[in-house]
Amino acid sequence: MRKERAPKTRKKADGEMRREYKFDYRNARPNRFASIAKDGPLVVLVDPDVAEVFTTPESVNRAQRAPITALPKHRTSKEVSRR
Repeated sequence: MRKERAPKTRKKADGEMRREYKFDYRNARPNRFASIAKDGPLVVLVDPDVAEVFTTPESVNRAQRAPITALPKHRTSKEVSRR
């Protein structure tokens, strides 16, 4: 008894999406979680060795702000346009 081979699927042309990936935007709804994330905290993952040193959010913020205070003040766009 001989097994039959499955038919080969033809490749899609470049730029053509498969039917299961086509999204019908007429049925789309706004993201109900967008307003929560807008004003919420931003989460950043740090490497484990950094997490050992900076154990609290306050210590991380202090370390992040230290170099900012050393930077020269940037002129605002209003100050630049006056010249």
